Amino acid sequence: MHHDAPIFQPKDPDYATRVRASFGLQQAMQLIGAEMSAVEPGFVEIVLPHRPQITQQHGYIHGGVVGMIADSAAGYAANTLTPHDTSVLTVEYKLNLLAPADGQRLVARGEVIKPGRTLLITRAEVFAVRDEKWTLCAVMQQTIMAMHGKKEGAA
Repeated sequence: MHHDAPIFQPKDPDYATRVRASFGLQQAMQLIGAEMSAVEPGFVEIVLPHRPQITQQHGYIHGGVVGMIADSAAGYAANTLTPHDTSVLTVEYKLNLLAPADGQRLVARGEVIKPGRTLLITRAEVFAVRDEKWTLCAVMQQTIMAMHGKKEGAA
């Protein structure tokens, strides 16, 4: 998915520091134990180690948690391409759960499809990794709204 991705020019040369700092403010990501493992223009990867607290009744990582990391990976991929004073908000996504999230870790890879000024269209793939075998377990398409001049912070 990632290697055929278009080459994007970030509007903010310091995008990676800004995106990582924003991810650090996400208590929801801390709650589930997710970490941002890669930040590139138009691309973000998030890794989530398996923990019993985030599983559903069959022992797989819960579909809602799969959606959380897909949403964050793709949303932050969009955020790499916005100006420095612009925050982002998800307005819509569609998630297909293709296989149980049965892995020692999950890897979510988000990328920008179309970087508009106000609406950015993104997608993500989530893989379940068990014994280094990667299984595609979810795909997502997302719409992100860029909020120009709006800094992040508590509501």
